[in-house]
Amino acid sequence: MHTTLYDLLPQAADAGSDELLGRFLEYVEGRDLTLYPAQEAAILELFEGKNVILNTPTGSGKSLVAAALHFKALAQGRRSVYTCPIKALVNEKWLALCRDFGPENVGLSTGDASVNRDAPILCCTAEILSNIALREGAGADVRDVIMDEFHYYADRERGVAWQVPLLTLPQCRFLLMSATLGDTAFFEGELTRLTGLPTAVVKSTDRPVPLEFTYAESPLSLTLERLVEEGKAPVYLVHFTQLEAATSAQDFTSINLCTKEEKAAIQRELEGFRFNSPYGPDLKRWLRHGIGLHHAGLLPKYRILVEQLAQKGLLKVICGTDTLGVGINVPIRTVLFTKLCKYDGQKTGILSARDFHQISGRAGRKGFDDVGWVVAQAPEHWIENMKLAAKAAAGGRKYQKRLPPERNFTNWDKQTFERLVAAQPERLVSRFQVSHGMLLNVLSRAGDGCGAMRALVRGCHDNERARAGHARRAWQLFRGLLDRKIVEFTGEGHGLRVNVDLQDDFSMNQTLSLYLLDTLPLLDPENPEYALDLITLVESILENPEVILRKQLDRLKGRRVAEMKVAGMEYEERMAELEKLEYPKPQRDFIYGTFNAFAVKHPWVGEENIRPKSIAREMFEDYRSFSDYVREYDIQRSEGLLLRHLNSVFKVLAQTVPDSAKTEEVREMELYLGAMLRQVDSSLLDEWEKMRDGGYRPGEAAELRPPGAEEAALDITRDRKAFLASVRNRIFTWLRALVVSDWEEAASLLAEYGEPADAGGEPWTAERLKALVEAYRLDHKGPRLDAEGRNLRHTYALPDGRVQQMLVDEEESNDWVAEFQVDLEASRRAGAPVMSLGRLGSY
Repeated sequence: MHTTLYDLLPQAADAGSDELLGRFLEYVEGRDLTLYPAQEAAILELFEGKNVILNTPTGSGKSLVAAALHFKALAQGRRSVYTCPIKALVNEKWLALCRDFGPENVGLSTGDASVNRDAPILCCTAEILSNIALREGAGADVRDVIMDEFHYYADRERGVAWQVPLLTLPQCRFLLMSATLGDTAFFEGELTRLTGLPTAVVKSTDRPVPLEFTYAESPLSLTLERLVEEGKAPVYLVHFTQLEAATSAQDFTSINLCTKEEKAAIQRELEGFRFNSPYGPDLKRWLRHGIGLHHAGLLPKYRILVEQLAQKGLLKVICGTDTLGVGINVPIRTVLFTKLCKYDGQKTGILSARDFHQISGRAGRKGFDDVGWVVAQAPEHWIENMKLAAKAAAGGRKYQKRLPPERNFTNWDKQTFERLVAAQPERLVSRFQVSHGMLLNVLSRAGDGCGAMRALVRGCHDNERARAGHARRAWQLFRGLLDRKIVEFTGEGHGLRVNVDLQDDFSMNQTLSLYLLDTLPLLDPENPEYALDLITLVESILENPEVILRKQLDRLKGRRVAEMKVAGMEYEERMAELEKLEYPKPQRDFIYGTFNAFAVKHPWVGEENIRPKSIAREMFEDYRSFSDYVREYDIQRSEGLLLRHLNSVFKVLAQTVPDSAKTEEVREMELYLGAMLRQVDSSLLDEWEKMRDGGYRPGEAAELRPPGAEEAALDITRDRKAFLASVRNRIFTWLRALVVSDWEEAASLLAEYGEPADAGGEPWTAERLKALVEAYRLDHKGPRLDAEGRNLRHTYALPDGRVQQMLVDEEESNDWVAEFQVDLEASRRAGAPVMSLGRLGSY
């Protein structure tokens, strides 16, 4: 068993740098490691008390340098923070730090609160460190800061989080690390100016595993087949859209990538894993062929599974988007670029040198490979034209050239590839911006919060003109907060306080949360639509999941076209009518009207957009299951996007909507969403709830795993309300199948829930269910699935495990019941309600 860094900590608190360096080198030697020159130089500079900018290739041991700083800090009683951009990478580093320093010494924070908050080592996302820096500044209990993947400083959306610590933590010593920093002279000067410490730049281009670059002019399938045959797998196929990644995964199933023994090993690993979403069967089929898919549209549990299988060496190919290039621990031998152009949110252009080198750096596995391969495909139309030209030359015929794509394409050639290989990463540019959350954090400081905010804006890394704009924006925000009384003067010097009337875990992550709080009192709690309208307000402050909204609009257009054709409208008229359509926006006029009035009083929202939509509401109105909704809109490839949206709705409901605004139906909706999220993929919800639990502590080192790495083994029956919500979720999903007369689906759901037979053992077949519902409909109109039909008062949970759900009809006779028997012990084992329909009939 290896000696850990914790084992080597000296007993004396006053150990000097030389002694600590000796102990750390003893650890390195005990692990049979040899420091690279850049590692050695960086560690020596850190132990001499300097800031360090470490600019070395991927795989060159930057994590070991970071561990050296943590070791020195812990030995000297200094709190250190490790930060990086991706939650999965934070989780990986947390695991490693816990093993090296003991779980009691390491905290984790990737969400709304910190875990093991007072730990001397904190592992967190950049946004968490930024919030600490804004809220506490020079008073923050942080002395050493490690910022990994520091090139995110230039990220358009998130870069400000990487800049803030460099403006507000003068008491800290910094270690900035990345493989693609570009010119670092500016940061060298800024760090020294901020901290008063000298700053050393350690740069190296030597890779432990050198790269070989090749330009491929053969079709993609042939290129991949050749790479696998030459023993250059696993291959990471880089795509820039999720659709292209999925298409490749399907296409490559025709290639025999794995031996029978390898396929059998994969099958053993997949045993027991629940592919219980509409996209699950496709992913399972591809995995059985040794092909993984990895992108942000997948459910988190599927991405984690692909990472785990890859780490075990079971996958030959991973079809992914470029996000896999950021630090995730997936071993890759070859990186294969399917394109060298990318849409960046504004236009399509050739990859930046930084993006190209960041992704290329994933090739080559230290300790396994002597070389890593980077291959770029020629444009598809160029390859096709080359083939046509060869055929034409052989047959003496002419041919018609294939044209490049008209959209989302910029041409590249071999010279483009060679320029990218030779190019240095571009200089990092400032992305500073003033936000609502920034202002609240800074104003929460003890002392002169306004002065601290002014200093922050004056010190940012932008030019004078941009700083003036930031100052104006900050003043607009401040006025809005004062008007809303979120911020108040205390009357004591420069004293300010953030209004404490909000609940303790109030979330200001959504800039439009103030609008939500301001508008909720305008809704009538007595209105039968109150809960649905509240959900619409919640959804309106969240980002638009564009893929889902486009699918909603497409379906509306399809229906409207059919109606117009029946009505005999001409083509031009139909097209004009279609242009007027938009995706569903319940309470459209109310939301836009109240938002415009709010914006007049709060000028800071002028740059924000309210976004009314109906996704969670639409699901709740008809009690659609997650799978129903995915299939209905054909969004299998974007299941993860739907899950994240529903998770965001749940978080706002649970954390931002005041308890005073929650009726029984709103609470039911919150439980419904929570139950749905758990049944689909518990990792997001479990991780968030762990983050909220300030008392959570990681277990023993041998049992450590990152939150969300696998579905939590919890007793789901412990929380009676939440469990009943899960049961009701299943009941109403089943009732919806009856309402739409989908008898096969209704019978299938009963089989999925538990024993598909009644108390007497008679099977629930589609024909039997159809006969019963048709008998019900002779005397009743229903069952209803509206707010009254779903009202909790129509559900009776009996002490013997039976749950009776009254079928609410239009006449409100309510004299039929669906009675389920819930098996609590089986539910605990399954992690989901196990229940069987005992009877369906008159009460």
